[in-house]
Amino acid sequence: MDQTTRVAVAVYVFNKHGQTILGQRKGSLGAGTWGHPGGHLEFNETFEECAAREVLEETGLQVTDVRFLTAINNVMMEGGKHYVTIFVGCRLVDEDAEPVVMEPEKCVRWEWVDWEEMKVAIERQREAERLGKMGEFEGRVLFKPILNLLQQRVGFDPLEIYQSVGGC
Repeated sequence: MDQTTRVAVAVYVFNKHGQTILGQRKGSLGAGTWGHPGGHLEFNETFEECAAREVLEETGLQVTDVRFLTAINNVMMEGGKHYVTIFVGCRLVDEDAEPVVMEPEKCVRWEWVDWEEMKVAIERQREAERLGKMGEFEGRVLFKPILNLLQQRVGFDPLEIYQSVGGC
């Protein structure tokens, strides 16, 4: 097992309604689950640069006002991966822009969701996992780092934090 710890950046892209985008992952760790745009931090790249690059590469969206929200530790034993995940928030340059699947080998589709919808999905998924019924679970299955985020940062609300640090 590779024992390298990597840095990933996950991006909450907010639209004018306070919603964020989630994409259904394909062909990589967490295939079939829903996650935010993002990816590996490259050498000599800031979190903000990484976020803007990854969002553009994955969704075709241009973003601005990228702001740090929080960081968590993600150890995914099933994939033999260890990441420090940096969560950032940002807003659209064009408030009416819509995400496009730019990497069809990595993402099935993008959807706008609000935080309350995500919290419900997280609770339903946790309950199914607790009961050992994930095979019967119907609904949006979220990428493991999102679940870890709420375990490690109880009460986390991305839009509230983004607004408190000067966004939107």
